[in-house]
Amino acid sequence: MRAALPCAKAFCQPADAPLWPLTRLMRIHPLITKTDALKGLVDRLSKHPFVAVDTEFMRENTYWPDLCLIQVASSDEAAAIDPKADLDLKPLLDLFVANEDVLKIFHAGGQDLEIIHNLTGKVPYPMFDTQVAAMALGHGEQIGYSNLIESLLGHSLDKGARFTDWSRRPLDKRQIDYAIADVTHLAAIFPRMVERLRKNGRGAWLDEEMERLADPSSFAFEPSAAWKRLKLPSRNPAVLGRLKALAAWRETEARSKNLPRGRIIKDDTLGELAIHPPKNQDDLGRVRGLSAGWRTNDIGARLISAVTSAKPLDPSELPDREPRRPGLTKDGVLVSDLLKLLLKIRSKETGVAPKLIARTDELEALAAGVRKDLKILSGWRYEEFGKDALDLVEGRLAFAIENGKLKMSRLVIEQEERVDA
Repeated sequence: MRAALPCAKAFCQPADAPLWPLTRLMRIHPLITKTDALKGLVDRLSKHPFVAVDTEFMRENTYWPDLCLIQVASSDEAAAIDPKADLDLKPLLDLFVANEDVLKIFHAGGQDLEIIHNLTGKVPYPMFDTQVAAMALGHGEQIGYSNLIESLLGHSLDKGARFTDWSRRPLDKRQIDYAIADVTHLAAIFPRMVERLRKNGRGAWLDEEMERLADPSSFAFEPSAAWKRLKLPSRNPAVLGRLKALAAWRETEARSKNLPRGRIIKDDTLGELAIHPPKNQDDLGRVRGLSAGWRTNDIGARLISAVTSAKPLDPSELPDREPRRPGLTKDGVLVSDLLKLLLKIRSKETGVAPKLIARTDELEALAAGVRKDLKILSGWRYEEFGKDALDLVEGRLAFAIENGKLKMSRLVIEQEERVDA
């Protein structure tokens, strides 16, 4: 069983309880390239309640992200670690994925989590994403890191090294300073964000979101599911069966060669092959987007094998014409629009980004009569929005215009008693 989130304990403390202030000047280490220095750093970080984490990577020319730098910071010290140096990253990775006493802080950490999952098969836990937290604090749906820093700390970040080549060695001082600044600022804003979350009572809201982000299944992507990410060229089961086989083949090729999917074969070409399958390998020489060499090379032979072995997609796998969108009547569409208006009002009142409260597909499902397995009908979302949304759909809440202003009013529905004569 997983340990309780350290941040959740902080959220439950009185609003005036002490947090983790930056009581002294943070120590910045030189670039770490030796295992002994890394072990020493990890030993010290392990004694802190949280560690801020960021990575720099390149993936323009590879399938797997090329990890070029890892930055970490506590409230006391910060450092950049060079994963391309001759050092053992295991102590650091263990801190990320095996030490549940230390909270790991990220900002929009999806790609950082993917990299760590690729290296360990696990996801950092417990974790806290400041971009998600920012939505609960009224900073909008996808506030950029620079804007968040400026909002909370009052100064802007140097963006000069943003598009640098992180794979090039040696890294210069400006690159390292830029990279470390990301985590030093992250370590500075986290306590402030937690303090605000405690004061407005919204800290517990985030537990569910952080659990979702830390779910390893989000990063366990199977080649057999690759076709679901593509624009479907047809709804014909035979065509989709070939598309599924071809997408899985391309995913396997891209991984084994560590090349971007598009370097193997473009999406449009993949769809064309699914609709008009080649009869033999020689036909590949006439396919737009493929070179003549595919008529005789090994990769062409594997493509043909994928096509010829493909089976029509099982009816149970056929995607909905409009995924996750229930059938809405004309009246249902109007109700859905009213729910969106209610969401806009509630978002403005609470200062919470609409995206954190509810998704459009959930509003449409509620308008269509769905009542099960909707996040807005449980937990904090129900209290803040779902309860009123349900009342609106079921006729217990109405909109009205009074003195030119939009107001909501509750309706008292009297139930008629049937008296048997």
